[in-house]
Amino acid sequence: QVQLVESGGGLVQAGGSLRLSCAASARTFVSYAMGWFRQAPGKEREFVAGISWSGDSTHYADSVKGRFTISKDKAKNTVYLQMNSLKPEDTAVYYCAADPSTTTVVAGNGHYWGQGTQVIVSS
Repeated sequence: QVQLVESGGGLVQAGGSLRLSCAASARTFVSYAMGWFRQAPGKEREFVAGISWSGDSTHYADSVKGRFTISKDKAKNTVYLQMNSLKPEDTAVYYCAADPSTTTVVAGNGHYWGQGTQVIVSS
């Protein structure tokens, strides 16, 4: 059974930082690409960042380039999303997802999903 559990969301002022974590089962982590997505109220889910199964390649949405960093800790089976210089428009529920294909993740989808963690950025 593949499980993804996000944590680290919360309320932060504009310009602040948060680090999201996504803990995955060992099998998922070893063989799957991972991604972060977000969905704001009234909007469609959007791709935020992705990382290949090896960790050698990363991808970002234009809206977060230079501010967000995705990384993975293989020893902890955890993927992180470091979010800096947060803006009110970053407010959303953030989800992590896993898929065998990096291309699928970057295209905005995933085979397995976590439950999400809320991020609120106040102005």
